[in-house]
Amino acid sequence: MFKKLRNRFLIVNLVSISIMMLVAFATIYTITYQNVQRETNMELYKVSDFYHSPYNSSKMPRGEGGGTGTGSGSGASTGASGSGSDSLPSNAMGGDNGGPGGDPNSPPARSVSFMIKTDNQWQITDTHSRFDMDETFYTEALQKVDRDKVGDSERQTGQFVLDGTDWAYVVDPTGDGHMIVFIDVTAQQGILTNLIYTFAVVGLIMLIVIYFLSRYFANRSIAPVREAFEKQKQFIGDASHELKTPLAIINTNADVLLANQEDTIANQAKWLHYIKSETERMTGLTNDLLYLTQMDDSRSTMIHAKFNMSDAVESIILPMEAVIFEKNISLVYNIEPNLTVHGNSEQIKQVILILLDNAVKYSGPKGSVNVTLQKQNNDVMLAVSNTGEGIAPEHLDRIFDRFYRTDSSRARKHGGHGLGLAIARSIVDQHKGELYARSVVGEAATFYVRLS
Repeated sequence: MFKKLRNRFLIVNLVSISIMMLVAFATIYTITYQNVQRETNMELYKVSDFYHSPYNSSKMPRGEGGGTGTGSGSGASTGASGSGSDSLPSNAMGGDNGGPGGDPNSPPARSVSFMIKTDNQWQITDTHSRFDMDETFYTEALQKVDRDKVGDSERQTGQFVLDGTDWAYVVDPTGDGHMIVFIDVTAQQGILTNLIYTFAVVGLIMLIVIYFLSRYFANRSIAPVREAFEKQKQFIGDASHELKTPLAIINTNADVLLANQEDTIANQAKWLHYIKSETERMTGLTNDLLYLTQMDDSRSTMIHAKFNMSDAVESIILPMEAVIFEKNISLVYNIEPNLTVHGNSEQIKQVILILLDNAVKYSGPKGSVNVTLQKQNNDVMLAVSNTGEGIAPEHLDRIFDRFYRTDSSRARKHGGHGLGLAIARSIVDQHKGELYARSVVGEAATFYVRLS
């Protein structure tokens, strides 16, 4: 059951994180893609605007070049064409426009670019490029243009791949045809591709790390649930055992009564007393269980107020002095007067009674019980100790569990059903206090209650 619960937790956690990662990565990629497209379009428009300038009727000069050719048939060779004042500078398609030493009349492209002019029937009428390119390359590039989306007055942009190179283009309608400007965007597309690969690798690594972290925290999260489940099973088993014994005694004594139906009630009084005794035992057990349930219910409310702790301890000790005296046990108490705490006085009195009753029950023959109440820093400390067999170290942390007994036979001899200390711990916890025990085996045991 717990393995299925852990696996379900892992699946839900991994699916949730995977969805969040996909959304985050998709958002980053979308923003990056839009930025790249915007920059590409801006560069296209700048180059296109340049070709619409007075230089658009002149051929690109052949000379020293600042870039390298790409694409089918493209080369790095340079030459000269055109002359006169309309000739473009030798760095026309190489440098950044407006940079130091740059020519403001040069195209602002930062990558390889070229231009094709066509007529209305998309037949090539002119080409401009800084590099010598085959006519077939221009033709192939023109064929990649999506002509169906080209309007009569608006610019139309697009992208395509030709011979392993990514190109972006913008189509500008002219009066007698079209002007198409192409720029190499392989580097920009490489950025987007690398971003996808990076996301894939990082996402995979993160999922692996998150899987092991989720497995670790799932095991830690399930541990308290497993512990609570085991305690619940133990509680049900112990409660059933506690109820089974008195029910068996009641049933047996009822059979005896039924077997002697002609006898008088007086002669059968012994069996009736046994039945009554076990009924009272079951009533006490049921009441204690109901009280613990109410204490565990977060909806239960308690009225807390400041009260005199010293008076509360004395009000419990004084009525029990006669009982303690009859058992031949000495009682020593030292109560510091006028100590106050914040809480429910009746419940704290119940804690004192439980601890004092336990101390008397488990004190050795001619033993002694010692009760002290004193101020300790900003808290009030109650200590109830008794001489006797003490409590072994392995039991000290478990004696506050429900139905837990260090010695079942001895506990049944003294009465009770192992709920007293559990009730006391629950009350102290609700008061934000602390209840713990210290013991020396064979000598004494002391229970401490710290309240503020």
